[in-house]
Amino acid sequence: MMQGHQPLESCPVRQVMQGIFGKWSTLLLLALAERPYRFGELRRLVPDISQRMLTQTLRDLERDGYIYRKVYPTKPPSVEYGLTDLGTSMLTPLNDLVIWANDNFAAVDAARKRFDAAGTD
Repeated sequence: MMQGHQPLESCPVRQVMQGIFGKWSTLLLLALAERPYRFGELRRLVPDISQRMLTQTLRDLERDGYIYRKVYPTKPPSVEYGLTDLGTSMLTPLNDLVIWANDNFAAVDAARKRFDAAGTD
């Protein structure tokens, strides 16, 4: 898929995919596909993510242009996150991949078990 002899670290596909497929990124993007959420709501939706990791993942998604961050002047300030047009445009291929992963989980799990049982010789 790469054109020419471009180094892997500067490959545009790799650059984009890293931001989408971080440990928490896909889950947060799919949650935000439902509707915009406040920070605390996202924290409750994904209880096993730390506050620090949630903040960092949201910042990364905002930096890449997939989500927006809107601060409301309340006391304390309320912050809402939602998908941008770019983030929304990614939902169809992302949903297709999620469906594929769900449909093929058993095959992947079986392959892992076979590999693990064979050892690492």
